[in-house]
Amino acid sequence: MPTPLVLHPDRLLPIEPAARDVARRLYAQVRALPIISPHGHTDPAWFATNDAFTDPAALLITPDHYLLRMLYSQGVSLEQLGVAPLDGGDCERDPRKIWQRFAAHWHLFRGTPSRTWLDWVFSELFDLRVRLEPATADHYYDHIAARLAEAEFRPRALFQRFGIEALATTESPLDPLPHHRAIRASGWRGRVITAFRPDPVVDPEYDGFGAKLIELGNITGEDTSRYAGYLAALRARRRFFADNGATSTDHGHPSAATADLDDDTAAALYSRVRDGAASAVDCELFRAHMLTVMAGMSVEDGLVMQLHPGSWRNHNVSLHARFGRDKGADIPVRTEYVRALKPLLDRYGNDRRLTLILFTLDESTYARELAPLAGHYPALKLGPAWWFHDSPEGMRRLRRQTTETAGFYNTVGFNDDTRAFCSIPARHDVARRIDCGYLAELVVAHQLDEDEAAELAIDLSYTLVKRAYRL
Repeated sequence: MPTPLVLHPDRLLPIEPAARDVARRLYAQVRALPIISPHGHTDPAWFATNDAFTDPAALLITPDHYLLRMLYSQGVSLEQLGVAPLDGGDCERDPRKIWQRFAAHWHLFRGTPSRTWLDWVFSELFDLRVRLEPATADHYYDHIAARLAEAEFRPRALFQRFGIEALATTESPLDPLPHHRAIRASGWRGRVITAFRPDPVVDPEYDGFGAKLIELGNITGEDTSRYAGYLAALRARRRFFADNGATSTDHGHPSAATADLDDDTAAALYSRVRDGAASAVDCELFRAHMLTVMAGMSVEDGLVMQLHPGSWRNHNVSLHARFGRDKGADIPVRTEYVRALKPLLDRYGNDRRLTLILFTLDESTYARELAPLAGHYPALKLGPAWWFHDSPEGMRRLRRQTTETAGFYNTVGFNDDTRAFCSIPARHDVARRIDCGYLAELVVAHQLDEDEAAELAIDLSYTLVKRAYRL
């Protein structure tokens, strides 16, 4: 007999009975609040066309790099999971076989956030009542495929069902944003906006950087052979993104380094990176300077700035060469903030017109650097547990290491940062359970009254993120 799939109502809440009782009451007040998803990587084409999702594997497996990296670590090739090589080489085309292979390895995800999120998707979204395992793989596939054919499971219907109030995708500065414009022209009331990700034209080590600078000039009508024209082109693209709904920018730099160069030095540096004559030191200095420049532009135009540093992108060289970017081979590295951010903060840290949200993959910096910085500078806010740490324990660690110094109101609530659309409500549910549990512990320890905890639970689930991202 198949094993039943049951989600316990107290999952992730405190074990201690008094704290659990408080957490239940807090969670009951926030579980159904609207979802604000201000930073993520879902495909805007889903909402522009509103076409049915093609099959269970294409929806739930192939785009999810959390799943890809775990399966790859255990000897499952990306081709076997339906990921096509860049050279057009063969890969598995049968989605049922991909699903069966995934089910055969489902045990690998025990204890991981992916298991928590997907069990929610299976149970709450698709009404499956038995656990995924090899013997139930075909039942899962057939059941999910049948549901995906229904109108209630098209992208816009799911958007409404999930209770999403606003969802931001993330696009290159060169993207013409046709899908966002189509969404707005359609009259659909769902709020799907873009976010400005300038990395392809501010990181000299980004693939094809020189050609992208030329393209930037062509689409803006600015002379990007000159530093002044380059800055004018960036301002033009920021305006274009803001006109298409963007309220934020996002910067995925290798480090948090910032610099504040004079115009002549910056122009000379730009000439070297433009011509492909820059050293690694030059590239890092240019990225650092451009973070400060972007902060200044955010002061001008009001776009919220996000900094996601500290990932060694595409660490697996052969995998990157074969499949391209974002295939699960990014690795966290040690990241320093206090010295790195000082040039930017000297210029803009006290300016209340700037909101700079800091993220980290280096948890050792929470108490030592990030909480003290966010707890002082008016321009800084601390982002939620990110990527490798957007897990129950990662969320608890962030609260325990930062609250005493930064408080709650120098943080920005939760964002899901996902490509996996169906996991969005699952991820927000986890965050709300963890925050309610943490608040409940403060209540039973008599550090917080329950009415204050109830107000905070709403703020952490909804109010802070809406305010921080100006939504």
